[in-house]
Amino acid sequence: MSLWEWTLEAYGRPGVADATLSLQDGHGQNTSLLLWAVWAEGPDAAALARAVEITRAWDATVLKPIRQVRRDLKPVFPGVDDGAREGLRDDIKGAELRAERVLMEALAHLAGHEKGGTPALAALRAASAAWGSPPPDEALAILAGALR
Repeated sequence: MSLWEWTLEAYGRPGVADATLSLQDGHGQNTSLLLWAVWAEGPDAAALARAVEITRAWDATVLKPIRQVRRDLKPVFPGVDDGAREGLRDDIKGAELRAERVLMEALAHLAGHEKGGTPALAALRAASAAWGSPPPDEALAILAGALR
C-alpha cells in the first residue's frame, strides 16, 4: 500500500486526526513526517535525516503559508461575501491537501522497498526527536495507539 493510501486509511481511524493535530499545533511536529516514519516502520538514520531536511524546506516554503491563509480565511472577512470566502477557503484546503500529498510522495521514496520493522511508538519517538523538541511521550503514545 502506498504511503498516501495508508495515510488516508489511517486518518479514518478513531483518534488519529485529533492526535496528529495535537502534535502539529500543540507541539510543533510535522504530521507528514510522523506518519511516514510509522509507515516506513522506522527508517534508517540517513533516510530520517534526509526526510527532515526535505520536510523542513517544504513545510516552510509551501505548507505553512497555505495553512496560514486557510486559517486566516476561517472568520468572517469584512466586505467579502461569506460564500465567496468559504469557496476560496475550500479551494485552499484542496491545495493544502495536495501539498501534503506531494511531500508524502517524496518521503515515500526515501524509505526504499524494505521497511524497518520498528514499532509505531519507537518510530514516532525517532522522527519527533529528529524534527526537534520532541513532545511528551504520552502525546506520541496516543497517536501510536490510534494507529493500531
